[in-house]
Amino acid sequence: MSITRICCIGAGYVGGPTMAVIAKKCPHIKVTVVDLNEQRIAAWNDPDVNNIPVYEPGLSEVVAEARGRNLFFSTDVEAAIDEAQMIFISVNTPTKTYGAGKGQAADLKWIELCARQIARVAKDDKIIVEKSTLPVRTASAIRDIITHTGSGVHFQILSNPEFLAEGTAMEDLDAPDRVLIGGDSTPEGQVAVKALVEVYANWIPQERILTTNVWSSELSKLTANAFLAQRVSSINSLTELCEKTEADISEVARAIGTDSRIGPKFLKASVGFGGSCFQKDILNLVYIARSYGLQETADYWEQVIIMNDHQKKRFANQMIKNLYNTVNGKKIAFLGWAFKKDTNDTRESAAIYVADHLLYEQADISVYDPKVPERQVYADLDYLVSRSPEENKKGVKVVEDPYEACKDAHAIAVLTEWEEFKNYDWQRIYDSMLKPAKIFDGRNLLDAEKLRAIGFQVRSIGSTL
Repeated sequence: MSITRICCIGAGYVGGPTMAVIAKKCPHIKVTVVDLNEQRIAAWNDPDVNNIPVYEPGLSEVVAEARGRNLFFSTDVEAAIDEAQMIFISVNTPTKTYGAGKGQAADLKWIELCARQIARVAKDDKIIVEKSTLPVRTASAIRDIITHTGSGVHFQILSNPEFLAEGTAMEDLDAPDRVLIGGDSTPEGQVAVKALVEVYANWIPQERILTTNVWSSELSKLTANAFLAQRVSSINSLTELCEKTEADISEVARAIGTDSRIGPKFLKASVGFGGSCFQKDILNLVYIARSYGLQETADYWEQVIIMNDHQKKRFANQMIKNLYNTVNGKKIAFLGWAFKKDTNDTRESAAIYVADHLLYEQADISVYDPKVPERQVYADLDYLVSRSPEENKKGVKVVEDPYEACKDAHAIAVLTEWEEFKNYDWQRIYDSMLKPAKIFDGRNLLDAEKLRAIGFQVRSIGSTL
């Protein structure tokens, strides 16, 4: 079966970039990305590709090349479903905020709605590809919905989880470590797997395309993110000990990272991990383990989240302690709001929770991030419902100039590892701040010795003043 028409439901951080790269690499395939969010689709279709809704280095160039040729963005979901041979589901699967599994289980509402819409619209056989991060055995739920329509249409369900790191997503899509495809062992299932393999084989070596059963593929995504997050929490768990013993976490990380059995990746101490995947996937894994009565397994993985939450609170409390136990009425400059550099994604960003803690202590916060707009900062704070939107706007000012953010500040908190922060005129910033001028480097980004030479008091995660 040769695929020439693909539809992707969901035009977010996964669907948009993934489909853009497929369209670029497979000019013989028509790729249509659909979403009910009219504003988002309008942004993807903006003549100025720099205004597309997802910031990812290299993405705008790929969209500019393929859009209008074989890459299309539309709100006509039903037409795209009807036309497609292969349908990717790439919608949000947030952690449930209600009912059974609240706070841990994935909310599959949008997945179910997609399945029902596909079942209602489809007039011929379709291959449905799970691209969203889903709990194991979700494919069986999708199959149950779509195979009881009575329409006579046959569906094959594949699992094809994404392994993108925001900020390097285009590199990850262009030359991935692996592509994972899970499908049924039936002859029909293997035909569907082969069809998707052939799509990726247009640019990815066959040895990097792994095929498994559906359940292994679904569980592999959750556990991959859990293992990565575990490394972050493991190194962060040592930062407090380093601060007490006068060890330096950067030196400890370098020492253990040279062990070939461990390796250096994901051993950089920080204020904590964020993003849409790590916390959500670990909580989902915890929920699944508990649902099968595996209490010790659930407790083990839940500790990764507990340590991450502790690190964010500890960072905020350190700031308060080092500002003479009060931040009431003091201006704190935040450099960075995105959860990591080279993305405008703020989901679960550590900055949100540090800001929330400091606002509770009545600090005045000034935020600068090169890619996150003002409306997103306030939306993130309003979502926490700790205060009213009016109180958030009173306590937080979002500015477009880092020097303005730092002017007359008592302290600076570095909360995203944007490379541009290293190159600022730090003497100018020091001269504009109230003394003693303090920097709390939550990302171990800046050269502390050079800043101390200027006159700053610098505290980096995992090192002493």
